[in-house]
Amino acid sequence: GAGTISSGAGWRRTKPKAPERSLSREDPTHVRLPGGAAGAAPVCAALAPAPAAAAPLSILESFGARAHPVAELTWGLLALAVFVTALISALLLIAMARPGEPESEGSPWPDARSGSGRALRWIYAGLALTVIALIGCGAWTLQVLGALRPPEAGPAVVVAVTGHQWWWEVEYRAADGLPAVETANEIHVPAGRPVRIELRSADVIHSFWVPALAGKTDAIPGQLNVAWLEADAPGVFAGVCAEYCGLQHAHMALRVVARTPEGYAEWRRAQAAAAPPPRDARAEAGRALFLQRCAACHAVRGTPAQGEVGPDLSHLMSRPMLAAGAAVNDAAHLAAWIHDPDALKPGARMPAAGLDGAELAALRDWLLTLE
Repeated sequence: GAGTISSGAGWRRTKPKAPERSLSREDPTHVRLPGGAAGAAPVCAALAPAPAAAAPLSILESFGARAHPVAELTWGLLALAVFVTALISALLLIAMARPGEPESEGSPWPDARSGSGRALRWIYAGLALTVIALIGCGAWTLQVLGALRPPEAGPAVVVAVTGHQWWWEVEYRAADGLPAVETANEIHVPAGRPVRIELRSADVIHSFWVPALAGKTDAIPGQLNVAWLEADAPGVFAGVCAEYCGLQHAHMALRVVARTPEGYAEWRRAQAAAAPPPRDARAEAGRALFLQRCAACHAVRGTPAQGEVGPDLSHLMSRPMLAAGAAVNDAAHLAAWIHDPDALKPGARMPAAGLDGAELAALRDWLLTLE
């Protein structure tokens, strides 16, 4: 539905022409829902694209030790397929274009000098070349599979990733002096170090895929699968769910952020920090609303909120994506997401908060402090 959220000059959303959607913001200091305090009219948020900082989602580029052999194999098979197709096509055209002598009468087999005999010779040659190419492809594929075996030295980091409809839960256990932390839709790793990803699913089959760093690995209910990542250098790499898992399958994005080992340790310690105290009365009211309305599903470190149904929000505003890539994580989309999640991500399992304008503003302002 269309609606308006405003304050003073305000920021507002008007109903766009399909399929484009837009949301403009001038000053999201206050939130007033249409229809007065009751806020009866729904608010639709823009399906804004995820930030473009990540490397392109391409299977033909690789940025990690476990992706290089796969990318080389992909390029090689593509080139070989084009070559074999062109060669077979050329042989068939040659066979068709060179008529031979007439068939010998009474012979059960085609004469080698006849038209059909010449054609069969070319076809046999093509079949032989195809068999050789397939054997080569099989041997190369087996070699690549061998190169992707787990590293002998073991993982530098172990990350537990659970697929949900439709987001990724990411858990780091305490290890090597680093604290246990939990986040969502982002995986932070030290560059140049092997990382073991332990994959599970909470509902249906999902598929974990970061093309620049590794191949696909399914997340299956009741089963532990393992994937390995290793980034050559610091960077941001896009990932997706590669197995259709329901209505919002397309909005189940994730990012892998590779940092220097020192930067990774610093990030890990920062993520373990508790939420800061509310900075004003409205943020204090927003914190109280969160504990009353949201704590059953979400956790925020340093508060009584310990919910496990939805993502951990302890450092919500450190993530550039909202709703697993459905929108940019800013004040505008955050308010719209809280007010009517189904408008931003139809089928999302997060219920509408049912807040009036003042309550929505207070809750949003407190969440904006979770950096």
